[in-house]
Amino acid sequence: MKVEVDDSRCFAIGNCARYAPAVFDQNDEDGRVVLLDAMPPEREHARVREAASRCPNAVVVLHEKPPAHDE
Repeated sequence: MKVEVDDSRCFAIGNCARYAPAVFDQNDEDGRVVLLDAMPPEREHARVREAASRCPNAVVVLHEKPPAHDE
């Protein structure tokens, strides 16, 4: 998984940091999202998905690696 954020559209609600604090934080000055880990370990993926789904302005974009298929 690769994570991107568009902090210019961030409303500074903080759901991302609340649900995935190992991956997101908030800027001390304006509260906007700060991406701490653009390629989080698999153990964080569920939290990151939850955080992204709870972002009211959809500033968190996830790029999921497709599962490998045995052929």
